[in-house]
Amino acid sequence: MNPKIERCRQAALAVLKPTKQQLEHGLELHRNSLVCEAYGFAPRGSVQPEHLKGAYDIHSYSNAFEQQLNLNYLRDPAQHDESLEAWQASGVNCVFLNAGVEGNVPAELIKRLARYTMLCDQYPGTYQRVVWPEQIEPAVKAGKIAIGFTTCGVPYTHEFAPIEESLYCITVFFQLGVRMMHLTYNRRNLIGDGCAEIADAGLSGFGRQVIAKLNEEGIIVDVAHCGQRTAFEAAEASTKPVIASHTAVGRLTDHFRAKKDEVIRAIARTGGYVGICAIPHFLHGDGTVKTFLDHIDYVAENFGVDHVAIATDDAYFCGPPFRWNPSFPVHDRFERYWPLPNSFTETQEMCDTLAWTNWPLFTVGLVQRGYSDDEIRKIHFGNFRRVFEACTAHIPRGGK
Repeated sequence: MNPKIERCRQAALAVLKPTKQQLEHGLELHRNSLVCEAYGFAPRGSVQPEHLKGAYDIHSYSNAFEQQLNLNYLRDPAQHDESLEAWQASGVNCVFLNAGVEGNVPAELIKRLARYTMLCDQYPGTYQRVVWPEQIEPAVKAGKIAIGFTTCGVPYTHEFAPIEESLYCITVFFQLGVRMMHLTYNRRNLIGDGCAEIADAGLSGFGRQVIAKLNEEGIIVDVAHCGQRTAFEAAEASTKPVIASHTAVGRLTDHFRAKKDEVIRAIARTGGYVGICAIPHFLHGDGTVKTFLDHIDYVAENFGVDHVAIATDDAYFCGPPFRWNPSFPVHDRFERYWPLPNSFTETQEMCDTLAWTNWPLFTVGLVQRGYSDDEIRKIHFGNFRRVFEACTAHIPRGGK
């Protein structure tokens, strides 16, 4: 086994300390289950200086960087093989990818969407794009990894005359295969307040029109990066299930992205779910897989096992280390604004226990916590499938 994967596996086992029976049962259940990463990334590749030659400004640098990170790295046979090893180690066979750059500008959102569309087209033996819930299981049975698309923002034009033209951007992205959208990304936009805003002013009138349009088109409303009030009002406004795709429980952490009980309750009332991420400084506690399982437990015990999923918001990185290091001035994107870091200190050991390739050990941990096989299958795929079905059931599709 890849030494990096094995190191992370041993770190998680040292925290979980399962019995032989728990380990064997959890691993077998994981192998025999459909496992959906409800929000995350496919394995990513190494970016080296030679991949960025010719980049003359931050836009060309960013384009070249992401092109290599998410797609072109697979041209390297060693990284291609390592990515397949990571998929195999994780046991994940469906993932909803963050296929849109953070923000609302259609031209920017479409860049990452194009790369992941090309990923499926260029490697059809490995990946299959899915746009309907009923496509997922046949794809997995055929030995493919099912890939769905979500965006870190709702696309809209900024010329609101007429407003219908702006809302039509949602239709265009639905036709391009997007099935889940963030209403906000940390900051305030025309839809509502993000989770990093001090005011937490909630959903706008336009935001309510956006939610109605997402419901109409069959796109899942995602409040993961919304402020508490925006998320609550979105759940109240939607006629379809709403999700917080990748987040944490506010009762267990003070991270600004975590959701309070009243928001989780409102999401559950819609039939939606909360996806628990695998990022130590979001989770707090001891920052390991133990705390990650504590967050799952909290939602399951207080709101029901039908309303929790796993969405790591993480990826496995292939190849040698790299870092984002442009040679020209970089100004942060407005949407990316994060408050000042809290006092929580993240360590490599914490990250190792929550490594993306440790997905089978997440299942072992759930077995240890007393979840039944059926409950674990709900957390891994059933809850996501139910929401996907509920949001798209009214959309006509062709027969045989």
